[in-house]
Amino acid sequence: MLNGLSIIGHTVATAGNTALHSFSTVTGQQLAEKFYVATEAEIEQALKLAQEAAPVFAALTGEQRARFLETIATEILSIGSLLIERAHLETGLPEARLNGERDRTVNQLRLFAAVLREGSWVQAVIDTALPDRKPLPRTDLRKMQVALGPVAVFAASNFPFAFSTAGGDTAAALAAGCPVIVKAHGSHLGTNELIAQAVQRAAILCGMPNGVFSALVGEGAILGQQLAKDARIKAIGFTGSFKAGMSLYRTATTERKEPIPVYAEMSSINPVLLLPVALSTHADSIATQLAGSITLGVGQFCTNPGLLFVLESEQTAAFIEALTAAIQKTAAGYMLNKTICKSYYGNKSSLKTHPGITVLTEGEDLSEQYKGSAALFQVNAANFINDLVLQEEVFGPSSLVVRCSSKEELKRALEVLQGQLTGSVFAEQADLTEFSDAIAVMQSRVGRLIFNQVPTGVEVCHAMVHGGPFPATADARSTSVGADSIQRFVRPLCWQNCPEEILPAALKNSNPLQLMRKINGIYTRDAVDSLVVL
Repeated sequence: MLNGLSIIGHTVATAGNTALHSFSTVTGQQLAEKFYVATEAEIEQALKLAQEAAPVFAALTGEQRARFLETIATEILSIGSLLIERAHLETGLPEARLNGERDRTVNQLRLFAAVLREGSWVQAVIDTALPDRKPLPRTDLRKMQVALGPVAVFAASNFPFAFSTAGGDTAAALAAGCPVIVKAHGSHLGTNELIAQAVQRAAILCGMPNGVFSALVGEGAILGQQLAKDARIKAIGFTGSFKAGMSLYRTATTERKEPIPVYAEMSSINPVLLLPVALSTHADSIATQLAGSITLGVGQFCTNPGLLFVLESEQTAAFIEALTAAIQKTAAGYMLNKTICKSYYGNKSSLKTHPGITVLTEGEDLSEQYKGSAALFQVNAANFINDLVLQEEVFGPSSLVVRCSSKEELKRALEVLQGQLTGSVFAEQADLTEFSDAIAVMQSRVGRLIFNQVPTGVEVCHAMVHGGPFPATADARSTSVGADSIQRFVRPLCWQNCPEEILPAALKNSNPLQLMRKINGIYTRDAVDSLVVL
């Protein structure tokens, strides 16, 4: 049940003096429940407990943390339909979508449990001593990844489960051995509380240290900045707008005595390169795929295809006509919140004022109903190349076709692209050969290069990269989805000439965890034959 209180370790906050409400675009009204803003004393308590829990939690075995993650998954499922119903009210997302997202969230937690049991994520490396090496001997050196410490996670607006309270950032940080403090998103405060309660129950059931998890309610950027500035926070996971992400980044990297990593997913328009042979062969099916991707979830995906690059031809004209017709058939849908809805219509209106922009289709303004109607615009490549504002994200069911007059102009248009999460290429074999240089440019701008498929849909697995060059993310070397996202919240630590009895299990001679380790440059599960201590 909802009580409107922040979760602080194993306890809850008290009812403070300031209360917030969630707003439902479905009902068009503020929801009745009050959610009380955490007081300064309560924020301090969450930070203190997280700091105290950090060494205890990091020292637990992978099996202990794996059971904790699996218990969180079980507790989330136990909430049942109440969670789906509340999330629907707070986000406008349909229940079928929310059921799927809940399953994805549970599977993320279970994936990290499997990662912990398998164990290679610690990247154990051993270089044994060479006492007889000339001219100088080598001492015994061993390294592995260890937890950074408490992590602040900022819940996303567009994924109330998978990128929020117990989403990918939280799951990865907990798997790494880092306590987590979540800043609840103001649009889905009830959803946050239900899931936070589930994580808290799991922590108590599994005997986790008090403070391993907290979820705080706060006003706007105030709480976020407070967490980013606090010396006890050692990393940040964020999904949201470019403005908010960069504000946190500046605070955490330039305004602290100790700068910390900020893993911020911020802005992407996910360009699609539509090459001539593919269009001449599959124009209608490609138009259908892209229309579905542009309007999926009312366009409120970070992988929404917002730019479509084409070469002028008769086939291109037929494709644009088919795409326009497919988009016109799409019904408007509820947007996530009032702010996103207002921004969508405002950004569309602004886009139309730019030189060379033509409106191909634009539904009626349904902003008073908090619904987003799909739109498609076009511009020639020359205008696109000279107007960087056209690369700003229009978050919603909208896309911009960039018409290029030649291969050379197409390449120049791609070269001005900023960093993106994804880039898609629709091509046949002949296209791959003729446009290899354009595809190479696309590859340099993205974190995931996709062929003959749309960008929406992010698989949670070992090979996935959900990241990309700036401004798509603050750090192109990382991913926020998949098994490797755990690496954001660890650092390498080297043990030199360390006595066997105090080495971590992953680095002991006998290899009790049966990990795949690199020993003297060779990957093996074998034990170290002998240890020479100098």
